[in-house]
Amino acid sequence: MIFPTLAFQLACQYPRFRKELIEVLKERPNLGHESLCSQMEKLIVGPLKTTSIPTLILIDALDECKDEEPASAILSILSRYVDEIPDVKFFITGRPEPRIRSGFRLESLAPITEVLKLHEVKPAIVDNDIELLFQTQLTNLVKNRSDLDLTKDWPSPSDIKVLCEKAAGFFIYASTVVKFIASQGDSPTERLSLVTSLPQRTIEEGKSGVDQLYTKVLQQAFNGVSTDNSPRNLHFQTVVGTILLLFNPLPIKSLSELLGCNIPHIRTTIRSLHSLLLVPDSNEDPIRIFHKSLPDFLMDSDRCWDRRFYVEPAGHHLEILLRCLRLMEKRLKKNICNLEDYAILSEVKDLHPLKKVHIGDDLEYACRYWTKHLLAVPSDSPHIEEVQKTIDRFFTVHLLHWIEALAIIGHLDIGVYAMSEIEQWCGLVSAIKTPH
Repeated sequence: MIFPTLAFQLACQYPRFRKELIEVLKERPNLGHESLCSQMEKLIVGPLKTTSIPTLILIDALDECKDEEPASAILSILSRYVDEIPDVKFFITGRPEPRIRSGFRLESLAPITEVLKLHEVKPAIVDNDIELLFQTQLTNLVKNRSDLDLTKDWPSPSDIKVLCEKAAGFFIYASTVVKFIASQGDSPTERLSLVTSLPQRTIEEGKSGVDQLYTKVLQQAFNGVSTDNSPRNLHFQTVVGTILLLFNPLPIKSLSELLGCNIPHIRTTIRSLHSLLLVPDSNEDPIRIFHKSLPDFLMDSDRCWDRRFYVEPAGHHLEILLRCLRLMEKRLKKNICNLEDYAILSEVKDLHPLKKVHIGDDLEYACRYWTKHLLAVPSDSPHIEEVQKTIDRFFTVHLLHWIEALAIIGHLDIGVYAMSEIEQWCGLVSAIKTPH
């Protein structure tokens, strides 16, 4: 969705671009489902060439795009067309993963690319910025809390110094600390003391700092929960584990349907995690993580030493897969939107509201992503037979219903890729079972 998203934002910013884009979409209304090359050429390059608009396009956290190509697919596409829009500059951020490094080394990109490595920025500059963030945000916190009776020098210079040392140049640490201290239901002075009293950083400066902070936030949230099998901890595992491993964020209402638990139950489980998760007030808006460092931490058994909070990916992918299959078995049926016989989807004027009512975000997620979770289940899992039986039963009864639902939500192409993914997984399972 990156090129349709950029086209939409450019259209909102530039009326001339919008006019050209509308003409393109009139001719090719399904352009958003075509290849990345076609999307870039028709949605971005064409209108920019016609209008000669000079602009700057920012793509943040490219490493978080789902991409299995050896070199970043986005960078590969840009390399083909960037010379055609000389008045446009791209500002791209991302962790230096191999596919991103390879992308920037492409012959047509390398000569016109300037690379800024954040770890080469002088530490003093970074520390000054982080100090400013702490000083500004925590001082504003005092001003906005009428229930506090704090001295004017809060936080003290020594507190700020300790916080900066613990941050070790990582803004995500500073950001998480500010959210943690600003929690509405707790005393900022007590929370600040909790953070400043954490052990000093070890030799792994950056990682250990944020790891200790995440551990402290979670321990504070689940104070009094001492066993892995306590109800609160099991709820944490189910709810937070699912939030971390979803391939697309879900609203709380849809998450409730997928997990088979009520909305208050979910909100109670995550109510003390607002410094780690973006929890919306509305049940119609998705829950999101603030930063990828959280799942990286929680799903790494070497880093997340408190076993109450460790999220084991394979087991959670299995559980989400089975929940998706159960939801589809329960809800999918012939003519799910009650359309007239022989209806042509492109001619159904109220298809979007019908889809919202009869399919919804939860069932749409299950239809689109269940095979992605399947691929994440190890082929030697002890639950393989249960998975195979569930898939066999699903295909026996609901194969055509699933294809119909994919067509209605505009992702029939997913079915083609899904079949290939299922075949790939079954091949791995057969290889494990077949004696050599």
